Amino acid sequence: MKKLLMAGVASALLAVGAMSPASAEYMKEHRGGTMRILAHAAAGTVDPHINYTLQYWQVFQSLYDGLIGFQKAPGAEGFVKVPNIAEAFPEPTNDGKTYVFKIRKGIKFSNGKELGVKDVVASLQRIFKVSSPTAGGFYSVIVGADKCLKDAANCTLEGGVIGDEAAGTVTINLVRADAEIFDKLALPHAAIVPADSPMTDVGSNPLPSTGPYMISAYDPNKGMTLTRNPNFKVWSEQAQPDGYPDVVQYDFGPTEEAQVTAIQNGEADWMFDEAPADRLAEMGTKNKDQVHVTPLTAWWYLPFNNNLAPFDNIKARQAVNFALDRKALVNLFGGPVLAAPVCQVLPPGFPGHVDYCPYTKDPGAKWSAPDMEKAKQLVEESGTKGQKVSIVVEDKAVAKSIGVYLQSVLTEIGYVADVKPISPNIQFTYIQNTNNKVQLSVTQWYQDYPAASDFLNILFGCASFTPGSDSSINIAGYCNKEVDAKMQAALALGVTDQEGANKLWAEVDKAVTDDSAAAALFTPKHLDFVSKRLGNFQFNSQYYWMVTQSWVQ
Repeated sequence: MKKLLMAGVASALLAVGAMSPASAEYMKEHRGGTMRILAHAAAGTVDPHINYTLQYWQVFQSLYDGLIGFQKAPGAEGFVKVPNIAEAFPEPTNDGKTYVFKIRKGIKFSNGKELGVKDVVASLQRIFKVSSPTAGGFYSVIVGADKCLKDAANCTLEGGVIGDEAAGTVTINLVRADAEIFDKLALPHAAIVPADSPMTDVGSNPLPSTGPYMISAYDPNKGMTLTRNPNFKVWSEQAQPDGYPDVVQYDFGPTEEAQVTAIQNGEADWMFDEAPADRLAEMGTKNKDQVHVTPLTAWWYLPFNNNLAPFDNIKARQAVNFALDRKALVNLFGGPVLAAPVCQVLPPGFPGHVDYCPYTKDPGAKWSAPDMEKAKQLVEESGTKGQKVSIVVEDKAVAKSIGVYLQSVLTEIGYVADVKPISPNIQFTYIQNTNNKVQLSVTQWYQDYPAASDFLNILFGCASFTPGSDSSINIAGYCNKEVDAKMQAALALGVTDQEGANKLWAEVDKAVTDDSAAAALFTPKHLDFVSKRLGNFQFNSQYYWMVTQSWVQ
């Protein structure tokens, strides 16, 4: 177990967190050079329609474009949506169910082919053909999606996506009005790729891109190289500006300890992984000007397998929730400056959030302390005492320390527990696939866009659960028909009454929490550690650090 963050360190990091990032200013004299960034492991497939990790979504923002985009700007301005491949936001017709997008001319893929209407149509079909993790959760609102979800290989989205080559338009028809449709079309899962792209997961073979960069080399065991897209020309500074470095070299393999040391020695410019807790004191004092701490809308949680013993029993799930010392978990992450304990799904300050914590010594609005007596009682009542439980975690310092802690808690309340660390390259897809019979895992969720549905409907909606798939983002396998119906009602109400919808989402949050579909651990802050030579660091609330908007000296 890692050493805990000392109070003095917390103060140092808090002071760093108050620093504002460098102003966004395009200066031609900083263009060029090679930026080196690090991660302990790759994040799986480079297919933008399939990969669902923050690690690669940060990269994808400089590679791929959708009809709509999120503005490439610091802070909350990054949540602002702007036209991207589409020339403008279309006005909805047909009671909010029809949108006609005019496609920009002159955009080329990195392979030299010009982007056209056929590419947009094929890309939207491809979401279903490759069984994207959000095909059911996000894009089932498109007419024809129901047939595509049942028969992916023959998906046409007939009546839902209509291309007109002569007019240069793509019409999208929805089965119902959707207040979040532009958000969904702005995500990498709706990126526009060439029409002749394989209709299966491309794995380690990158698809041609439209942004300022392309993946010129990728080996998930070694690294990824981004180089400039020779066919890129800026069509919108807001949606897709040019980048600074000529090359971004993303190396995989170094431990978190080694990553910190490499940045301190000027051998690397940024690290993706969480810094080990026992290095935070050093970083917060000796390297404080290189540390950026930013609040997030995210959470760390334990998805229980609601369909596999012992956690197919609600009392067993509730027992673990009561037993967790969330203060200890916060300390394992780095202390109260970097995390805060929570008991529910929606993060504080998020639409629909109402403070709620039933799993604590004194149930109410906030977590106070674990209730081991209650936990042990529930294990006895569940009849699951003595059963074996395996906890699947990422093979990284913080995740492994949390896994070891959970093992001790499960043992104390009556289970026979062990920890199974596996590579971050495969852990996220592994825990999603029901064929792997994962009972309990440690994972994280970072918002796709600022809406309650993105936590509740995506992580716990029935449409997000696909047994036997690596892309079943409802890892818990939770499907409560009554709760799901309330989610759909909230989505529908959001079109005309967002305030009323958020009240419904608060009820959904309470219901999912009461059902103990998962155990919430804490909401994190993001710590970015950069080299002295890296300039113009900008944190975007949507995709976090904007990699190619920084320069290297």
